[in-house]
Amino acid sequence: MATEKKREISAWYEQHSGSIFRYILLMVRDDQQAEDLTQETFIKAFNHYETFERKANPKTWLFRIAHNLTIDFIRKQKPLELLKELLFIGGNRSELPEESVEIKENSKELYKALGRLKSSYREVIILRKIREFSIQETAEILNWPESKVKNTLSRAIPALEDQLNKEGIFYEKN
Repeated sequence: MATEKKREISAWYEQHSGSIFRYILLMVRDDQQAEDLTQETFIKAFNHYETFERKANPKTWLFRIAHNLTIDFIRKQKPLELLKELLFIGGNRSELPEESVEIKENSKELYKALGRLKSSYREVIILRKIREFSIQETAEILNWPESKVKNTLSRAIPALEDQLNKEGIFYEKN
């Protein structure tokens, strides 16, 4: 059993550690702390492996652990600006160099605006729109009903648009 557990956790680490690290980094803005929390996520998964229900998706379970560890860490810290200048996650990877610079500049502004939103809005936008989790997966990670995910997202997007407009970045709706 112990060998099987190690093998499965190692496989999960290979598959999901990068995306969990990036998720945590968006929240804590510190590479070293994000690395530490990513490691803690997998240690906790190993220590609580027996509680993993096989009907759940391992990725969702791991993100839930990461979310809880990150929120606990943030609560222990002074209030932080929670997002860092990062390359835009997602989107079209075949841009011209000028478009890439523009996207990076817009991303900086987007992450600054996200950092000024209340945490529930920021979390749901990161999980649904940036990390592209489904409504169901987001609900599992945040331990919310699906209806709360939908309602919060429907309020969060206009709040983000307002924040972008306040900062002089005029958001164009598609």
